Amino acid sequence: MGSGSWGTVFSKVSVDAGNDVMLWSRNADIANSVNEHHVNPSYVSDIELPSKLKATIDAKTALQDADVVVIGLPSQAYRENLAEWKSLIPAKAVLVSLAKGIEFESNLRMTEVMAQATGFETKQLAVLSGPNLAHEIGEQQPTATTVACIDEENAQLVQESCANPYFRPYFTKDVIGVEIAGSMKNVIALANGIAVGLGLGENSQASLITRGLHEMAQLGVALGADQRTFMGLAGAGDLLATSQSPLSRNRSFGVALASGKTVEAVISQTRETCEAVKSCLPLLRLGQAAGVSLPITAGVVGVVHKN
Repeated sequence: MGSGSWGTVFSKVSVDAGNDVMLWSRNADIANSVNEHHVNPSYVSDIELPSKLKATIDAKTALQDADVVVIGLPSQAYRENLAEWKSLIPAKAVLVSLAKGIEFESNLRMTEVMAQATGFETKQLAVLSGPNLAHEIGEQQPTATTVACIDEENAQLVQESCANPYFRPYFTKDVIGVEIAGSMKNVIALANGIAVGLGLGENSQASLITRGLHEMAQLGVALGADQRTFMGLAGAGDLLATSQSPLSRNRSFGVALASGKTVEAVISQTRETCEAVKSCLPLLRLGQAAGVSLPITAGVVGVVHKN
């Protein structure tokens, strides 16, 4: 559900794992192009999509008889869309979140938003996170990721549904750790983008990323996560990829800010969502409530929300 870069590429991953996949898009031109030309003309347009992948603009058609429903929307769009789709989602389906963010108003993680919006049991909610730069995966470059669900059987179901020769998922029951790592690494990546844009070198960046990892782990553990999660793919792995790659939206956003552009100007020039812009403030609130010092996150909040 969602035809942005990662939603589109993950639909390809899922077809290549042997599934029947329906991609839902709001945009009829995208849906038609996927069906007729096997390409998404608006995102990752140079990636050829499988001919078996089907697309639709009708949510009811997309969701009918689905065993796994993957939500590929920006985090701030989850609640509204899931409430709209609630009655269409099969009762026994497993819902998988691809978003790496925190809801701005409520400070809730995405699985918490999914639970509230749909009424689904927690054991039916999963999250997928890791070093997942969409374009590289679309090119079938080898990568690994983490699937988290409190129910091990459902975690393995999602793991098996997306495992293919170039995409290797591991599973864990630490949903809190994976979601905090996924959302917070974007904030650290934006900070590192600012460092890059200011011309700071490898020492500065390595220091920032390492202390950022410490910040992520401190908050996660305070909220009930397993510290080991932050040393794995969803933590250190995703943080390194997002902080260092020019393909990273959050890093690129920071680079643009360092050039002197305003937050509004960068947003207007970018079609894709920079999750850190909205998530940094609720993450800081979570840290304050838990008594955890988050100096890098506070710095990003100062830049993004306090000029």
